[in-house]
Amino acid sequence: MFWARRINRDGWQFPQGGVSRNEGLMDAMYRELHEETGLLQDHVRLVAHTKQWLHYDLPRRFLRTQRRRANQLPFKGQKQVWFLLELLGDDSTVNLKASLETPEFDRWRWVEAEFALKNIVDFKRSVYRKALNELKQYLPNN
Repeated sequence: MFWARRINRDGWQFPQGGVSRNEGLMDAMYRELHEETGLLQDHVRLVAHTKQWLHYDLPRRFLRTQRRRANQLPFKGQKQVWFLLELLGDDSTVNLKASLETPEFDRWRWVEAEFALKNIVDFKRSVYRKALNELKQYLPNN
């Protein structure tokens, strides 16, 4: 599985991103995929996705102080649909500096799902476990 390190940090994770207003879920997934990895829709095959939204809350120490805007609550966590993609090309198609002025990641590598589960930051572990349990049937080693 694609495991990436947050730029200038020790934290590693799977790529993730948000859905913009008036953007479809699939469009957001492919946009985020390109922004974070340089991969285009033609570089991957959609294998599966989680059936439900998965949620996690940020611990208080990570919450940013934010001004409240009209009709908007402060950011406190995420809800996610997870996508399992198969890379159709080789590793050279990955380009962490493809589309963002400041890339989100500075390194990446392939890891086993269990490695990711054991090494993700604690507050995301239950979401990773739920997603990987649902998607593991589609992984090549199963």
